[in-house]
Amino acid sequence: MKLAGIPRSTYYYWVQQLDKPDKDAELKTLIQEIYDEHKGRYGYRRIRDELRNRGHIVNHKKVQRIMKDLGLKCMVRMKKYRSYKGEEGKVAPNILNRDFKAEQPNQKWVTDITEFKLFGEKLYLSPMLDLFNGEIIAYTLGSRPTYSLVSDMLDQSFIRLTEGDELMIHSDQGWHYRMEKYQLKLKKNNITQSMSRKGNCYDNAVIENFFGILKSEFLYYTEFDSIEHFKQELKEYIDYYNHKRIKAKLKGMSPVQYRTHALQVA
Repeated sequence: MKLAGIPRSTYYYWVQQLDKPDKDAELKTLIQEIYDEHKGRYGYRRIRDELRNRGHIVNHKKVQRIMKDLGLKCMVRMKKYRSYKGEEGKVAPNILNRDFKAEQPNQKWVTDITEFKLFGEKLYLSPMLDLFNGEIIAYTLGSRPTYSLVSDMLDQSFIRLTEGDELMIHSDQGWHYRMEKYQLKLKKNNITQSMSRKGNCYDNAVIENFFGILKSEFLYYTEFDSIEHFKQELKEYIDYYNHKRIKAKLKGMSPVQYRTHALQVA
């Protein structure tokens, strides 16, 4: 005999299951809280890592299953600004050579410029990223890709330098980075300059990856009321990215947490 088109045994099995308490109720609540706290930007692996940070050891497959049951999906998945303009200026060698690992802060920084189009206007973002922990240590935002966009960002970044730092800064071959005054600014601060090979974005893959994350988790994910609203939200996102957004390769810590921990155990 069948009830509602299913075997009687199956029907009564599910009736019995409805009467049982949900053993994963607390875990489901935690997963929902983490998902909401990070505005849907976390997938099951990052939620698993955050659960571990909170003292709950859970297999990633279980987290994935519960998220599916709850109907939770990572909401994540911008135009690249091309700053190459001819052969003017001096090109530095590719000293970084795709060695994106740094043993300590202020050893290897990478930078680039990306473009946003909002409300019929263009905005240009120039950040500096430390390869030690992926932290955005400074950034500037402007309506034109002028040299001051990069120069002001450098000045902000240099505040982070300490005595004894031996720093390399890597970029593409954009005209800003080939300018004599940019290169003199690096030289005055005893900084080694490195550049990607022409037209090879993989030589600066880490900053390119950051731009991809920024655009998928922030630009394509947020509705802005105005340019000023965008600027405020960008500031909040970068603060979130540095202080709260955990990474598996940083042992489940955010960039700032990882840097703080590394300095404490040094």
